[in-house]
Amino acid sequence: MISTTEWIVTIAGLAIFISLDLIAAIMRRNKKTTIGEAAFWTIVYVGTAILFGALLPQWGDKVMQKEYFAGWLTEYALSVDNIFVFIIILGTLKIEKEKQHLVLLLGILLTIGIRGLMIPAGATLISKFGWIFFFFGAFLIYTAWSLAKESEDDEWEEGRMVRFLESKGVSAFTIALVALGLTNLVFSLDSIPAIFGLTKNAYVVTTANVFALMGLRQLYFLLEELLERLIYLSKGLSVILGFIGIKMIFEAFHEVGVHEIAGIHLPTVSIEASLLTIIGILAVTAVTSLAVTRNKKVA
Repeated sequence: MISTTEWIVTIAGLAIFISLDLIAAIMRRNKKTTIGEAAFWTIVYVGTAILFGALLPQWGDKVMQKEYFAGWLTEYALSVDNIFVFIIILGTLKIEKEKQHLVLLLGILLTIGIRGLMIPAGATLISKFGWIFFFFGAFLIYTAWSLAKESEDDEWEEGRMVRFLESKGVSAFTIALVALGLTNLVFSLDSIPAIFGLTKNAYVVTTANVFALMGLRQLYFLLEELLERLIYLSKGLSVILGFIGIKMIFEAFHEVGVHEIAGIHLPTVSIEASLLTIIGILAVTAVTSLAVTRNKKVA
């Protein structure tokens, strides 16, 4: 059980880290982020997330550690998928390279705020209504199916909203912030149920989400030129979401006292199995994508 003091120290530490990133983004708002800088800070943020997970048993326990890594990996992978949409948004609006990192950081801070409101609400619903896992599980399976059949030719859904704001004379910078905010809200509707399918611990859910989002700005610049090679990323994420959705439905049946159907026992998927499954799917997705596109020139 995480104490109030540990919550306060964690939130304060994360707030300081995010504030430093915001200050750096503002100071460099007229400078272009290089690949080298993006790679360095991506390593710093990923390393910090891994270090936090490694030290977590010092004030938590081993179960929380496994849940954290499973949740962080899932949220980070979903965040990488978000970058596809970020590239479309900033490219469509022709946001200058020098200003992109500030737009991205403000959009990410907005996402943290949105999830900060959604996580307590989700935790409250789960604690009071165990059967809500049926709804969350079905929603994730539907999302997985939609993601699996998604085509590269599909039109960006926020396009109409952008055209409307442009017609009203709203600046491209402001439109980008609004578009990123709406997009992040939509993505949060997928990611929050997904991580609750791996853990009900609000501390783990919160820290995994924040660490997955921190450094996303640098990752954008690092992967911007390489994302076209990750052609199976959406397919891999759809499998992960489908797996978690099925896991949640099994848990929902157990919550209402149903442990078998038609004589078939409903399994309980351990966090260790979940973690290994997520790592395996991401590894296969990345290796297959890079192998298929190894002779493809990066634009």
